[in-house]
Amino acid sequence: MEKLMIEGGYPLEGTVQISGAKNSAVALIPATILAESTVTIEGLPNISDVRILRDLLEEIGGEAYLDENQSLTVNPENMIPMPLPSGKVKKLRASYYLMGAMLGRFKKAVIGLPGGCNLGPRPIDQHIKGFEALGAKVTNEQGAIYLRADELVGARIYLDVVSVGATINIMLAAVRAKGQTIIENAAKEPEIIDVATLLTSMGARIKGAGTDVIRIDGVEKMHGCRHSIIPDRIEAGTYMILAASMGQQVLLDNVIPLHLESLIAKLREMGVFIETKDDQVLVYRGKDPLKSVDIKTLVYPGFPTDLQQPFTSLLTSSEGTSIVTDTIYSARFKHIDELRRMGANVKVEGRSAIINGPAKLEGAKVKASDLRAGAALVVAGLMAEGVTEISGLEHIDRGYESLVEKLKGLGAKVWRENMDVEEMEEMKNS
Repeated sequence: MEKLMIEGGYPLEGTVQISGAKNSAVALIPATILAESTVTIEGLPNISDVRILRDLLEEIGGEAYLDENQSLTVNPENMIPMPLPSGKVKKLRASYYLMGAMLGRFKKAVIGLPGGCNLGPRPIDQHIKGFEALGAKVTNEQGAIYLRADELVGARIYLDVVSVGATINIMLAAVRAKGQTIIENAAKEPEIIDVATLLTSMGARIKGAGTDVIRIDGVEKMHGCRHSIIPDRIEAGTYMILAASMGQQVLLDNVIPLHLESLIAKLREMGVFIETKDDQVLVYRGKDPLKSVDIKTLVYPGFPTDLQQPFTSLLTSSEGTSIVTDTIYSARFKHIDELRRMGANVKVEGRSAIINGPAKLEGAKVKASDLRAGAALVVAGLMAEGVTEISGLEHIDRGYESLVEKLKGLGAKVWRENMDVEEMEEMKNS
């Protein structure tokens, strides 16, 4: 086990290359199950979630080759609906996309209840509602979800809450169902458009992706194709926040600025200077102190819940009181205690964090409880005086490719160290 060491106070300057979108990758890879010939996905991020999903495709009989350029080539011809009740499925929440993909192709699946970051209750009831509307019988047996259908038939499905996961999962199940499926109150995230683009290239008939009503006309068979993944808007947003906290001039390359409009608006409100080009964003700090702002996380195109935690760290350096409200995940404030350990003046009231700044942060031993909490602690560590030790590095590695190398390229003083036996025991018991 390793820990991340950050010596704070060093200004950031230079160019950082943004990787392919994690939240697309974890859906695109299961989607390859639906094809009956070879699918290649280019530009995947080099993160553990991608490797776990590749291994899961191989467990069900697929051939999945990931090359040095992070292109994944999948031959799904010999796949079978092998039960996946535990093992690697437990390591990431997005393994639930295997349900929709296997149900769509094989009309049955057995998938263990998904793992991943513990962000409080994130039920999959809307996924199950969609599968049942299409004609599947869904049962929970001994900690695994069993899905069975004689055939899948298109249906009109209204999502009670806007859910990216449920929207994509229903799309995966519906593309090979008989007749038309209409998903109402669908999520509109760019990752949904990315998945729909792949499925369309494979022969699916989908209209309305990116709007709140998606229409799918089922097809009997789907074929292979080649697809390039979109850039990761959350990784890009994290580096923009890092640049706002300690940057002189930081250029982000391989970005779609349209996907970051809500963050760009809030950073400009704080007094950060941002210039956008076709596929680049330049971020730099002025001489004036940052201003406090309030944010409320909302479904896309609102402020992303995945950027709430790193943005909270940035707000500890602003003048005045800021309020951060998370309407998506009630338990997404586990980083707050760690920020307080570093000297932040912040408290949680219900679904909101109240931040009083500016605070002088000091390096400390802290723990990443989940992926984006880890990003928040990286932001705080770069701003802090002294050395910050971040454990729970496996969470950060799930979503940020080559983090140390990219930060070093911008001038940060950051490195990894092996944890000693005592530290590992402390981690296990905490």
